Amino acid sequence: MSRDQSAAGAAALRNETAVGAAAQLLLLVLLGTAIDLGPAGWLTGLAFAAATWAVLTRALQRSWLASFGAANRVTLARATLVGGVTALVADSFESPTPVTALVSLTAVALILDAVDGQVARRTGTSSSLGARFDMEVDAVLILVLSIYVATFLGPWVLLIGAMRYAFVAAAWMLPWLNGQLPPSTARKTVAALQGVLLLVVGADVLPYPVAFGAALLALTLLSWSFARDIRWLWRTRAARAR
Repeated sequence: MSRDQSAAGAAALRNETAVGAAAQLLLLVLLGTAIDLGPAGWLTGLAFAAATWAVLTRALQRSWLASFGAANRVTLARATLVGGVTALVADSFESPTPVTALVSLTAVALILDAVDGQVARRTGTSSSLGARFDMEVDAVLILVLSIYVATFLGPWVLLIGAMRYAFVAAAWMLPWLNGQLPPSTARKTVAALQGVLLLVVGADVLPYPVAFGAALLALTLLSWSFARDIRWLWRTRAARAR
């Protein structure tokens, strides 16, 4: 690849992240117009947009991707929706929550979560960066939803959103936790259920006992999944070290 081609590819990747940031700003403007988004929502949404643009731009600079790819565009669209959800949750601490908007954005984001992987496989554009991007967007959405649900079910719900970040923090001190896990349908199913269950609870359509039970089920399944993976990493640490 020539220097000119490399520069053109880098410029194209920067344009993709710039379009994502612009889409995030447009969504915030639409939310601000439709529901009178408050200062907390605006500031949180803008901070999310800036952080996403900065982290993704740096990741792309360090990757060997020649193009952004259709799957990453789907994930970027999902990240934009998650930014909108984040802004709405932040705004809910100052004003009544627009539940319809919150549920709609979250539902579309969850649907797109099943789309980007299929697009990557069909177009042959799977990459480690794309997988990590997808995972981080999922983690942020679950964290934000758990914060929202915790406001009426109790702070224990925050464990759902914090568990993945606690695992990452533990891996800094325990390197064996950084091992590559084998593919698992159970792990993927549990991860998908987190968003669905928190969305249903957050929609405020269930009686309190049922909503409490649904959130508790989400936490129980997630705890089981993490415990299962940690056990596998512990039992295979010696073999992986060799």
